[in-house]
Amino acid sequence: MAKRTILAPVLILLGVYLILNQGGTMGPGTIFGTFWPTLFVIPLGLFFHWLYFSMIGRGVGLLVPGGLLLTVGIVCQIAMLFGNWGTMWPGFILAPAVGLFELYWFGGKNKWLLIPINILTVLSLLFFTVMSIGSVLSSMSYIQPFVAIVLIVGGAYLIMGRKKHM
Repeated sequence: MAKRTILAPVLILLGVYLILNQGGTMGPGTIFGTFWPTLFVIPLGLFFHWLYFSMIGRGVGLLVPGGLLLTVGIVCQIAMLFGNWGTMWPGFILAPAVGLFELYWFGGKNKWLLIPINILTVLSLLFFTVMSIGSVLSSMSYIQPFVAIVLIVGGAYLIMGRKKHM
């Protein structure tokens, strides 16, 4: 059972990597360089969660580093697979919010924890939105001349429309 639990995600990740990296080199250095979050950071976050849930109710402080490391590991793994660090960096702002939310949820529901949780979450979502829109717009740079022409024609139309009414 334990072998399947470890081997299944490893095989899935290697399959996804081979699909995404067609024609690229593959070796131990490439695998460690690409999957370091899955090999080191995510298991540590899961270990902190396992410690908390195996102790049931004691050690609630284990949830903050557990949630933080798990979120950072997922953010880093997505960024490594798709090469989009410029879009994924707001995940590092979201990571402490996840850890604090776990502390809130499992640790007695201290309402004062909701203030930093909400601030960090909103800030992270705002930056994710801005970076995603910027990424989409920069990838559509071939449309820029058409947008410029539409803006020029629209401005000229507004100027011409004012002169007629005066």
